[in-house]
Amino acid sequence: MKAEIKPRIDLENRTSLEAVIPLRTPFIINIDPSDRCNFQCKFCPTGDRKLMRKTTGRNHGFMDFELYKKIIDDICAFDDKVKVIRLYKDGEPLLNPHFADMVRYAKQSGCCERVDTTTNASLLTSELSLAIIEAGLDRINISVEGVNENQYMDFSRYRIDFPKFVENIRFFFEHRKQCEMVVKINGDILTEEEKQQFYGIFGDITDGIFVESIMNCWPTFEQSKVTVNESRGIYANQIKEVLVCPYVFYSFAVNSDGTYSLCFLDWKRTLILGNVKDTPVKEFWNGKELKEYQRLFLKGTRKSHPVCAECGQLRQGAPDDLDDYREDLLGKLTMGVI
Repeated sequence: MKAEIKPRIDLENRTSLEAVIPLRTPFIINIDPSDRCNFQCKFCPTGDRKLMRKTTGRNHGFMDFELYKKIIDDICAFDDKVKVIRLYKDGEPLLNPHFADMVRYAKQSGCCERVDTTTNASLLTSELSLAIIEAGLDRINISVEGVNENQYMDFSRYRIDFPKFVENIRFFFEHRKQCEMVVKINGDILTEEEKQQFYGIFGDITDGIFVESIMNCWPTFEQSKVTVNESRGIYANQIKEVLVCPYVFYSFAVNSDGTYSLCFLDWKRTLILGNVKDTPVKEFWNGKELKEYQRLFLKGTRKSHPVCAECGQLRQGAPDDLDDYREDLLGKLTMGVI
């Protein structure tokens, strides 16, 4: 196998947040090309279409391209380049017919160091692959939901031509130029034999490959159709809960309708802090609403918050731990340093 076994995030070569925050420019901005998905995966709230019909603020659809250009133009006002524009949040990004244009506009703007995405790759034809590659995408994370058609139908309620799906991924890999590819799968639905089959199918047609685990990451969404893995975190990391959410100190999300979400896991739109149509991106990043949330976490009061209290991401998937530094950082915040 040629691919390196590694998760889709770097757990080893991370910046020590306590040494660099406050950040005048965020590291990561999630922008959602589409809040809808063609899959109905058992573990994902977006896949529960009945739930989505009942959920306030969801099912907006595709992000308007003119709105997207405003967001990118706003980001160019930061003092430094954003490290990552992440074209992904709630839905399947490739459903947006302007996805390649979105990549190109961000890359040509010079506002970021990298543009990446996460996709189920079911729509990844050779034509679309070439368009995305030529647009300058820097990284693509591909979520595989089974090793055959039957597993896809059972887990994602999607009828896939699996050999064609694999061939399309192979095509992207062979033409990828500078674009890094990581293929990952939920290993909790696989036997050990099927895990080896996964490595055998994709191990030579990707740069990185990984078997993840299911966790209950979305706040206020209860996993009822799958079993949450309690023995290891999503990236095979040790399960350890942190009190301070690290994400609010280096990232935020823009939903497909232009609203700002505090968190990239805000599937229900209960952490809305404004709209890019009214508040420019840099102004939002430096605004009091975001600072109040940073203060809440540093005070150690997350468990009193109705949404953030039971966040599974901060137990099974948080890559950074600021707990030992919260008093010092809170002091800086109180003195107006942050």
